[in-house]
Order: sequence, then structure tokens, then C-alpha cells
Amino acid sequence: MSAKIAFAPYLTFSMAEWARLRADEPMTLDAEDIEHLRTLNDPISLAEAEIVYLPLTRLLSFYVEAIQGIHHASSRFLGHNGAKVPFVIGVAGSVAVGKSTTARILRALLRRWPTSPKVDLITTDGFLHPNAVLEARDLMQRKGFPESYDRAAFVDFLAAVKSGAPRVEAPTYSHLTYDVLPDEKIVVESPDILVVEGLNILQPGELPRTGSPIVFASDFIDFSVYIDADEDVLEAWYVERFMKLRETAFRDPKSFFRRFSELSELTAIATAKSIWQSINLPNLRENILPTRSRADLILKKGADHAIHEVSLRKV
Repeated sequence: MSAKIAFAPYLTFSMAEWARLRADEPMTLDAEDIEHLRTLNDPISLAEAEIVYLPLTRLLSFYVEAIQGIHHASSRFLGHNGAKVPFVIGVAGSVAVGKSTTARILRALLRRWPTSPKVDLITTDGFLHPNAVLEARDLMQRKGFPESYDRAAFVDFLAAVKSGAPRVEAPTYSHLTYDVLPDEKIVVESPDILVVEGLNILQPGELPRTGSPIVFASDFIDFSVYIDADEDVLEAWYVERFMKLRETAFRDPKSFFRRFSELSELTAIATAKSIWQSINLPNLRENILPTRSRADLILKKGADHAIHEVSLRKV
């Protein structure tokens, strides 16, 4: 273990130190799987997946076993079996940092445990208010900020999942139309593990002045991962992704961002930087980055997109 500690409550590992914690955990994905799982602007390799996510998968197996042990002990005490309670993993971080890739790889690896657990994945995008609501509240330019989400609906969803409800529905979001799809739902049916990915999932929110009891989304998360990178690096990645989308998804006639595909290269770069500086950077500084120290595990990325350091919260 390296001497440097990024945050007082954490143990910080170099990649060589972290990789050794894999022990004999087998790699159940191949290069084709990784290519399929990674997102547009996240060039993760099979080797990095082994170094980073196999030790994490091994750690998670211990956490899941411990939580199950507590559940069994409680059931014995109460004298009944009780409903199965899913283990919830949260993946947080900035726009363009690679949350989706991490969430997908975790789900794929967890599904291939010897016990073949049922693992579901949702993103918080579906819990954004529909564009019509955001426009009525003058929040379209603050999409992704906490107030743009139906936080009560998200908390209700997680509460139902953690209560052992056999079937829970989540809204579906389209990145093509940049809006919630009113007639489509994601159904979560008694998973063993649920991976939840989103910008603000670790944020506690404001306490009510009335003193009434309140719960936050983070109260239902059993293990949380924060993916970290420096601000200038994140901006470069956001611009890079924007330019790739300009040549691909933005060209779709149904795309909300169709107009951006017609911009010149220089104007498109300037537009992407403007969006980052006016929306994504303030959201990162005000709402996302302050939650980093609440995570159980921090994965620090460098400008090359690779994870260079892992910090694990002391227990």
C-alpha cells in the first residue's frame, strides 16, 4: 500500500498494489465483451478491466456475503425468513467521466459469479423531469442539477427495491430525444444486485425545516463508487465526446441535438466548451464533487482515461 492517502478516511493504492488484491478471481470477460460494454469515449482495455474490476468484484463479493449474513441473523432473531433484499451498488461521478462503462462492466462481471446472481442496472436519467416540466419551471439549462430530477420518485423506487418488492418500475430516458419516454418502463424484478448509475446519487439533499423524518437516495446504497478526474481532463473528454456525437448520433433526424451536427468544427468545439463551462462544470463543483468523500471507493482517472489510483474507505 502506498504512503499517500487522498482523503483521511481512505486507504490509497497504486494500480500494482490494487491488482494484487485480485487474488485468484477469474476473468470471465474477453476483449470482445469489453468492446461491447465500453461507451463511445471510454477506451478501456481488457487488461485494465482485469486490473481494476476483478479486485473490486472480489471485494464486492465479501460485502454482499456480509450483508446477507446480517439479513440471515435478523431473520433468525425475528423467527421468519423475510423477503430477499437486493444489494445496491451506486456509481457516481461527473458527466463524461465513464460512469456507464464502469456500471456495465460491473454488471457483466457480477452476473458471472459462480452463483449466477440476477443483476440489474438502471440510470438516474429516467428520473429526470420530462422536458415539458423542465421548460415550465425554467430548468432546461440546469438539466442534470439536483432540482431537475424527480427525487421523490427516485427515493420511492429505491425504497421499494430495498423493501423486497417483487416488481418495481423505473422510467426510461432517451438520449436521442433528450427526454423521458412516457410509455416505456424498465422493470426490476427481485434482483440479487442492483447497480445504479447517476450524477447525484450520493447527494444527501437539504433537510426539511419542519424537522420531519426524511430519507435520501444514498441511504439505500450498500456500496458506492465515485469515478474521479481533474476538471480540465473532464472538459477535454466532454468536448471529445461531443465532437464524436456530432459525427454520429447527432446526425439522426430524431436527435434533439440535430442542429449541432450542422455546425462547423470550430463552432462545434466552442459550443461544447460553452455547454461545459455554463452547465456541467458548475454542476460538478456545486453538487457532484462535494459527494466524492461519501463514496466507499474512488477510482481516479488520468488524462489517458486509465485509472491510476484507487482509494478505499476504511471500515
